[in-house]
Amino acid sequence: MVEVRLLAFGPVGERLGGRHHVREVAPGTSLHRLVIDLGLEDWLSMGMALAVDGTHVDAATEIHAPVEVALLPPVSGG
Repeated sequence: MVEVRLLAFGPVGERLGGRHHVREVAPGTSLHRLVIDLGLEDWLSMGMALAVDGTHVDAATEIHAPVEVALLPPVSGG
């Protein structure tokens, strides 16, 4: 298993019950699968961005080593 440190921002953090989380996933798990497992798939369709160790990536990115994943909801303003 591979340790994933999650940083969830804004309303995504609220939905997960906090900003910082740690999960373990099987090597080769995609970020898309991780997001589904977290119950956040709807956020992807709303434009949530993902970053691994500070670099923006797409949801097809696979996890093979311990990483920090940032879940970045879209920003709206007015």
